[in-house]
Amino acid sequence: MGTHGLQRHRVVIIGGGFGGLYAARHLNRAEVDVTLVDKRNFHLFQPLLYQVATGGLSPGDISSPLRAVLKRNRNARVWHAEAVGVNVKKREVTLSDGKLPYDTLIIATGVSHDYFGNDAWANTARGLKSIEDALDIRRRIFLAFEVAERQTDPDLRRAWMTFVVIGGGPTGVELAGALAELAHGTLKDNFRNAIPQDSEILLVEARDRILPQFPPGLSASAERALVKLGVTVRTQTRVTKVSDTGLTLKGVRSEVGSTVTSSVTGRRPEKSGAGLDRKSSDTHVAARTVLWAAGVKASPMGAVLAKEAGAPLDRAGRVWVEPDLSVPGYPEILVVGDLAVFEHQGEKPLPGTAPVAMQQGRYAARLIERRLQGRPLRPFRYKNRGQLAVIGRNAAVADFNWLRVAGYPAWLTWLFVHIWYLIEFDNKVLVMVQWAFDYLTRKRGARLITGESPHPLVKDPPDKKK
Repeated sequence: MGTHGLQRHRVVIIGGGFGGLYAARHLNRAEVDVTLVDKRNFHLFQPLLYQVATGGLSPGDISSPLRAVLKRNRNARVWHAEAVGVNVKKREVTLSDGKLPYDTLIIATGVSHDYFGNDAWANTARGLKSIEDALDIRRRIFLAFEVAERQTDPDLRRAWMTFVVIGGGPTGVELAGALAELAHGTLKDNFRNAIPQDSEILLVEARDRILPQFPPGLSASAERALVKLGVTVRTQTRVTKVSDTGLTLKGVRSEVGSTVTSSVTGRRPEKSGAGLDRKSSDTHVAARTVLWAAGVKASPMGAVLAKEAGAPLDRAGRVWVEPDLSVPGYPEILVVGDLAVFEHQGEKPLPGTAPVAMQQGRYAARLIERRLQGRPLRPFRYKNRGQLAVIGRNAAVADFNWLRVAGYPAWLTWLFVHIWYLIEFDNKVLVMVQWAFDYLTRKRGARLITGESPHPLVKDPPDKKK
C-alpha cells in the first residue's frame, strides 16, 4: 500500500466468508486499499462443515488462511480483529480494540443459529455454523457411542444411540445422511456391546416436506434416499421441548407400514402398523444427541446498522438492501451474503447460500470500481445456476431449473461442484484424496474425540439407571 495508501479510496470489508472474500479478491486490480477484518484468521468452506462434524474431513481440509488466500492481492491487508460497531457519520468501523476509517464499507458477517426464543436449548441442541460447532458435534457423536458401549441398561443404551436432527433443509438432510452412513456402515464391528447398526437417526421438519426449496419431486427422492439409509423422517412435526434426556415432538403422524424408532415408541422397531399412537399429539423422544439445523438469525451487525443507519431489518434481523446491495440512504455501505435480504428479483428474497454470497461479493467489487470511474452499474441480479443437496453415498438431488436429477448423476455433480469451489488448490487435492479413500474403504479418517471429556450430558455412571 505504501505511503500513498491514505490518498486512495479505502474499502473496509467485515467478514471473511464467501461474500467478503470474493469482494476482496475481485478488487485486486482496483485503485483502492482494501482491509479485510475478521475475528478468525481463516475462510471456512461451510458447505462441507457437516463432514467435519461426522468425521469425514478434518478442519484444515475446508479452511484456508485469509492471508494466504490474499497474498497476491497487493492492495489488500488482513486485520485479525472483531468489528463491534459502525459510526456512519465519521465513516469509521469500531473494533474491539480500536477504530478503522473507510470510504466504502462492505459488511458480510452472515448469520448464526436461531432457536426461536428457546435459547436455553443451545447447550443441548448444538447448531452447525463454525469449526468449533463441528468439532463439538463430532465429539458428542463419537462419545455417544463410547458411553453406549459401557451401558448395561438397554433403554439408556438405546437413548445414547439415538440421534435427532432438527430441520429438514440441506444442512439437516446432509447431517442425517452422514450420521446414518457413519452408524450403519463406518462403525460396523467397531464395538462389542453397543451395535452402531442399531442406531436410530430421526430427522424432524416442521413443514410438510424436507428440502422445501427444491421441487416436490426432488424432495420426495431425497426422503426415499434417507429412508433407504435408515433415517426416520418426520415432517409436519414441531419440537416443543429439548432437555438432557430427549425432546418433545408435537404433531407427529403415524404411517402404516413404516418402522418407528424405539426412541419414540419405547420399543424396538416393529413391522407394518407399528406407529405412534394416532391420538397422541405430544411424544417424548429419548435421545442424548440432538443437532439443530432449523433456523438462523442475523449477526449483531444487523442491529448495529439498524441503530446507526436506520437500516430496515426482517424478523431474523437481516438487512433489507437496495438493488445495488447498499443500505437505504447510505450508498457507501454495502451488505452482502446471508446478512442481506434482497427482494428485488422474484417473489421471494434470495436464499442465504454460498453462490448468492459469491455473486454479491463480485458485484460489490465491480460497483466500487465503476463508482470510482464515474460509470453506472446495473442493479445486482443473481444468476441461479441451480442447487444441490447430498444425502449420502451415490445419493443426491440437483435442480438446474431446466434439468432435475436425483441419485448418482446428482451426487457426481455435487462432488465436482464442491471441489471446484474450494478456495485453495491444496484443499482441493486433500479433499479429493480423502473422498476417494472413504469411497473405496467406507471409512472416515477423522473420527477423533477432542476437547472436554466425558460427554457433556453424562451426569451419572454409565450403568446407573435414571
